[in-house]
Amino acid sequence: MEDQCCPRCKTTKYRNPSLKLMVNVCGHTLCESCVELLFVRGSGSCQECNTPLRKNNFKVQLFEDPTIDKEVEIRKKILKMYNKREEDFQCLREYNDFLEEVEEIVFNLTNNVDLDNSRRKIDMYQKENKDTIQKNKIKMTREQEELEEAIELEKHENEQRRLLLQKEEQLQQVMKRKNKQEFLDQLETSHLPASILLAQHKGRSVQLEMQAEKLKSFKTDTFSTGIKKGHHIASMPVTKIEEALYQYQPIHIETCGPQVPQIEMLGRQGYLNQVRAASPQDLAGGYISSLACHRALQEAFSGLFWLPH
Repeated sequence: MEDQCCPRCKTTKYRNPSLKLMVNVCGHTLCESCVELLFVRGSGSCQECNTPLRKNNFKVQLFEDPTIDKEVEIRKKILKMYNKREEDFQCLREYNDFLEEVEEIVFNLTNNVDLDNSRRKIDMYQKENKDTIQKNKIKMTREQEELEEAIELEKHENEQRRLLLQKEEQLQQVMKRKNKQEFLDQLETSHLPASILLAQHKGRSVQLEMQAEKLKSFKTDTFSTGIKKGHHIASMPVTKIEEALYQYQPIHIETCGPQVPQIEMLGRQGYLNQVRAASPQDLAGGYISSLACHRALQEAFSGLFWLPH
């Protein structure tokens, strides 16, 4: 924990487990107490880089490296301006170049590299794409609103479903108690044998249990996306590609030495007489004595100087 330390008061997590480090746009950290002390008027300068800061822009440091927090904040701001989508470009290459430019700007601002040039690029981009930026902002806002509405609708439906299930469960409990009480009353007043009454009681209990199981298996008929279960979504047919089936071709190994006998001939020529017989466990794993022997012969014959007679 010694790496988490306030650079001003030198308080560490070890000495103060409740230490809360704060970070601003400059990427330098201060503990919450130092922020309250130095920015009592609402604004001030960073103790390390003299960057003008505001108190309400300090946020709790989420990552061990404050540079990451700085990059997250910079990326949020940049993506609000560089909000073009793939459909805004004529080809994928232009879109990839656009994404690369965004990453370069974020890197430069995060690491204080070529700041003036990066800021000029941002200002120029804002002027040249003012209408597109505004249009995409409106589109993103609309999509966000639709998403929030869908989430709220799903929450409402889940709550209604929970209340319905709770009501049904309470009704099932009442029915069980009523059935039990009726059974006791029948035992006191009825002239039928107890075995018949017990069988009737068990039959009614089984029916109640089946109803309870159906209640537990009750599920909504729609997914969380709003698509009904069983509903087929129209999609483009997949193009079937006709290809020739793969045919295995044995690998030809040039040993530059005597010709290695074929695997089928090893047993006839006596090569397997000195090879350990494979156990059932070896065979289950795919081991074959002749294959191991064949590979050993390939290694032995490989590279031998060979003059056929």
